[in-house]
Amino acid sequence: MATKLIFITGGARSGKSRFAQKLAENMKGRKVFIATAQPLDEEMRARIEKHKKERPLKWDTFEEPQLLCSAIKKCNEKYDVILIDCLTMWISNLLTQYHSNEKEILEEVNTLANNFENITSTVLIVSNEVGFGIVPADSLSRLFRDIAGFANQKIASQADEAYLVTAGLPLNLKT
Repeated sequence: MATKLIFITGGARSGKSRFAQKLAENMKGRKVFIATAQPLDEEMRARIEKHKKERPLKWDTFEEPQLLCSAIKKCNEKYDVILIDCLTMWISNLLTQYHSNEKEILEEVNTLANNFENITSTVLIVSNEVGFGIVPADSLSRLFRDIAGFANQKIASQADEAYLVTAGLPLNLKT
């Protein structure tokens, strides 16, 4: 099991990434940021650049949109703290990779959850809480919401700590 597994969730623009970064900054050792976002359009490129500028220069960054388990394993021996941002972007990438095949994506989520048994670094995972809104109108959006909800529950159940961030304020769900 990871030395410590910390799950951070919240709505879009809630401050969850900033909170996760502050938590990680207060931990000792070498730090790496695993980014799952892909710069597929100009708006996303600008968001990614903004996030990069907000990270301390002493952190390393590892960009991996799909092979998250592999990225964590590669970073485990080299870093004391691994910050993954974000789980829901990774799921969105898997929806494209697996052509919305729910079974294959859920297998990836389960593999990720089981991956932490062999990790010695402290891992922080940021994820969007997508279950607070209305039921999406189309099947792809409902599939995304359902898989994200399952993944959040799966990771949160294994986490040593879990936080819900809203309006920049963290609510401790689990310690």
